[in-house]
Amino acid sequence: QVKLVESGGGLVQAGGSLRLSCAASDIIGDLNTMAWYRQAPGKQRELVANIIGGGTTNYVDSVKGRFAISRDFAKNTVYLQMNNLKPEDTAVYYCYAEIKTYRGYTYAYWGQGTQVTVSS
Repeated sequence: QVKLVESGGGLVQAGGSLRLSCAASDIIGDLNTMAWYRQAPGKQRELVANIIGGGTTNYVDSVKGRFAISRDFAKNTVYLQMNNLKPEDTAVYYCYAEIKTYRGYTYAYWGQGTQVTVSS
């Protein structure tokens, strides 16, 4: 069973920075897309950023220029560097990964979530 273990959340003041990490283990197949989603209280889960295959990245408009997603292929780890954090970034952040098995099936996995709280 694939495991996604997140770390790096916490409490920070507005304007501060945090770096989230998500390490994938027990992978059988190819780890393709990795991403970070977030869900604020009373809101739907939204895609924050993803990194596809060799490195194409996408960001939701609200974090462009402030967040950066990156990936360490050797460690099967994805990072989210969050700078100039704003109170509206407060949410539970979830790691997401798509794995394609050697038989060609694609499965999606989620991490347990890590809380990010930005105080004003």
